[in-house]
Amino acid sequence: MADRYLEPDTPELRARWSGFAWTKENAAKAKEIVARYPAGHQRSAVMPLLDLAQRQVGAETDTQGWLPIPVMEYVAQYLDMPVIRVVEVATFYFMYNLVPVGKFHVQVCGTTPCMLRGSDAIMAACKQRGMEKGHTTADGLWTLTEVECMGNCASAPMVQINDDNYEDLTAERLDAVLDALAAGKTPKAGTQEPGRHTVEPVGGPTTLKQMVKANHDYRKEW
Repeated sequence: MADRYLEPDTPELRARWSGFAWTKENAAKAKEIVARYPAGHQRSAVMPLLDLAQRQVGAETDTQGWLPIPVMEYVAQYLDMPVIRVVEVATFYFMYNLVPVGKFHVQVCGTTPCMLRGSDAIMAACKQRGMEKGHTTADGLWTLTEVECMGNCASAPMVQINDDNYEDLTAERLDAVLDALAAGKTPKAGTQEPGRHTVEPVGGPTTLKQMVKANHDYRKEW
């Protein structure tokens, strides 16, 4: 499990982020997000607004984005709620980065199914590229984090990089994904097993085969 801590609230941090405000585009998105919630429950928008703020920080820094304390204060003020409540949400959910990260945040699942399927080799491949767990590389390209289960046990081992999952990995397949990202390309997300679509058995389904290409009603056959 990755350590969770807030970036220190320094004068330099304040100087950089105290002027944070929605961009024109994000102001419209924030208004639309808050409007989804009933009157009196607008504070429930805190999660999508934190995500929106993190993405705006990412766009400004050419990284995946993170949540400086002044940015969380801005979200709190926007929703008229105590800052501590916003911080509680941000620190609970791993989707929010509490410290600066690189352009690509490589999150390696180390839970038992992934471990049994080779996550140690995945972590070793990251380290061979200069990544260190809990740190960002000197070029600002990669941040490496080891995380708990992300729900892709049937296609383990897997990593999440920014918004995409990459599954059925080997060290070589991960290298191909990372090479593509570093080159500014968009590698195929999901399973990296040739011929596999999602998490069906390798080689194709063994039951309900008529469901592969179209919806099929089996009820009359049972």
